[in-house]
Amino acid sequence: MEEYIRELMTLAHKCDCGNDHNSIPIKKIVVANGAFADAAVFVKNKAFKHAHLIADENTFHAAGKQLSHHLTEDNIGFSVCLIQPDANNDVVADEKSLVQALLELPQEADVILAVGAGTLHDIARFTSEKTGVPFISVPTAPSVDGFTSLGAPLIIRGVKTTFQMTAPMALFADLAVLKNSPQKMIAAGFGDMLAKYTSLADWKFGHLVKEEPYCPLAAKITREALESCIDNVAKISIGDEEGIQILIEALIKSGLAMLLFGQSHPASGGEHHLSHYWEMEFLQQNRPAVLHGAKVGVSTTLLSDIYKKEFIEFIMNPERLAPLCDHQLVKNITENSQELNALYGEIPSSSQLGELLAKLGGATLPEQLGIDNDIVTRSLSEAHKLRNRFTALKFLNEAANYSKFISELS
Repeated sequence: MEEYIRELMTLAHKCDCGNDHNSIPIKKIVVANGAFADAAVFVKNKAFKHAHLIADENTFHAAGKQLSHHLTEDNIGFSVCLIQPDANNDVVADEKSLVQALLELPQEADVILAVGAGTLHDIARFTSEKTGVPFISVPTAPSVDGFTSLGAPLIIRGVKTTFQMTAPMALFADLAVLKNSPQKMIAAGFGDMLAKYTSLADWKFGHLVKEEPYCPLAAKITREALESCIDNVAKISIGDEEGIQILIEALIKSGLAMLLFGQSHPASGGEHHLSHYWEMEFLQQNRPAVLHGAKVGVSTTLLSDIYKKEFIEFIMNPERLAPLCDHQLVKNITENSQELNALYGEIPSSSQLGELLAKLGGATLPEQLGIDNDIVTRSLSEAHKLRNRFTALKFLNEAANYSKFISELS
């Protein structure tokens, strides 16, 4: 995919969106069988002397052992940090895990290998940024779109906050390992991609009515990645090599869009805010974690009908807009009402999204994830406060003072 990255940078140089696009520091991306041998060769060619693997017991068994074998064959020294799970046997990117990763990083380590899915990458990304040691991404499941991005969602004092850290210098994804990952993680990756329907709409909405930064190029990259998954859902659902490659490459491209833009706007809207709220609720209640992609897949289906019906009905009704105190907001919505109507109108219905998720065996309703109606109700009226972005969910709660309606709706 190096050629794809070069094409992106050429397009970025021509982009006139007005944002300062980040350069993409990723030197190599390999998605293939036998990718770990390529990873060892890359480490050797970069003259690194000591690789430090950040993994957990499961991901070390799935990929770390193979990777270690190839490092040994190429005479590269290495060490391993196995992040310890919490009381629920979940690996969490919280203070304990971050401190463990920092303390176990050997002084002689000159490159970090993140061996795992999203959480382990967040821990490795934090460690890399704080120590200046570059890191390489080694995904073990096609479960999230954050492998190639800057952002690291971390749990600090029980609150989930995304910090801009550092991107990997390379990524090596072995298709044999990805194919053998649990079906629920494949479904989660697909759910993370489905979330782009609402995140892209929310991003454009915030730009049109609040002049938040926007980039058509990053939006196009994300949209094309989403469409590749929708067009190939049958192949992805049976977990064959072609389908898994399509999914992981879509997740990688979504991450590249975030990296290019410098923030998570292309891939994270109201649906992610609901997911973060649910995650923090589970942490406070000491309940086992739910996969990120599973949560955002369900939150996207939840928001879909609210956005397509109640939100569109509100913004297309001058009598409802007229009493709003923010007259500039009303003016911007009115001037862009047709575009906004089309934008949110093209989001698939909750039943359509649910059918897509069900094809992969993914959850479609909050209760299937153990998220009860009380949490759903509170999240619909409070989750928008977690991020300073003007999403349709934020509009309904704050500008339109619609929290009472949303609570009743849930």
